[in-house]
Amino acid sequence: MTDTASDTRPLISVVVPMFNEEAGAAECVKRLTQVLEGMPFRHEIIFVNDGSRDRTLENLKAQKSENPHIKIVDLSRNFGHQIAITAGIDLAQGDAVIVIDGDLQDPPELFPEMTAKWLEGFDIVHAKRRKREGETTFKLLTAKIYYRLIREIAHVEIPVDVGDFRLMSRRAVDALKTLREKHRYIRGMVAWLGFNQTTVEYDRSARFAGQTHYPLSRMLSFSWIGLTSFSIVPLRLATFCGILSALAGFLYGIYALIVKYVFHTAIIGWTSIVILILLLGGIQLLCLGIIGEYVGKLYEESKNRPLYLVKDII
Repeated sequence: MTDTASDTRPLISVVVPMFNEEAGAAECVKRLTQVLEGMPFRHEIIFVNDGSRDRTLENLKAQKSENPHIKIVDLSRNFGHQIAITAGIDLAQGDAVIVIDGDLQDPPELFPEMTAKWLEGFDIVHAKRRKREGETTFKLLTAKIYYRLIREIAHVEIPVDVGDFRLMSRRAVDALKTLREKHRYIRGMVAWLGFNQTTVEYDRSARFAGQTHYPLSRMLSFSWIGLTSFSIVPLRLATFCGILSALAGFLYGIYALIVKYVFHTAIIGWTSIVILILLLGGIQLLCLGIIGEYVGKLYEESKNRPLYLVKDII
């Protein structure tokens, strides 16, 4: 269907963050377009080029020359996946906004089911993974553990096995846009919004092309952001460690007194003292590190810099 000025159909905005996806850009546009043109809505596709160092931007421009529904947001540098999603959402004009990654692991063919839930009255439709192809056993196991851990300790109910593939209504999007924190964990922020939320399930495919941009180090960093953004349990853990260390010191003191005054035996050597110093020192440094993470976030927020800078909108 062709959009016209008098077209009153709802508008669907699709936000696609892209970073070094030159090999899959054309296929991504093809599949998105096939699905969207078969749906009873107007649509726009917003690609956010997150400082790609390959030909992703050039390939997207070539696709835009043939598809008037495409918009390209070219960020001034690489700001990260969560910020790229934020930039796309900020510019989306749709009555509903769908966020999907450009590597085609998440299927655009799920859009009709997601929009059906939206039409039923749900403001947020999460896409929940049943299976994940192309992932190592280690990654599958750690992801399963992490999602369930954060569900237990977070102060909001974050759905398990859910990433950033979701649909949001206009009022949910407008509410999300008011949250401008720097260290963004969008799946948690969306859960925090409330409104009417539901899930649809799907099987996640392997990447269409290229390699993952989330190695273990980045996954750990992102996981830590989620834990510290939506829970103070790590701070409480630091308190608990402090209590344990104090208790250990107290019990060792009792032990030393018993040895000296009951058994009249001197404690020979410094091994026990060194062990205690190392144990207590390690716990103290751990606690300081955890506290430092939260203080660091306060420091970043206090600078009040913009979340991103746009080089060009095409």
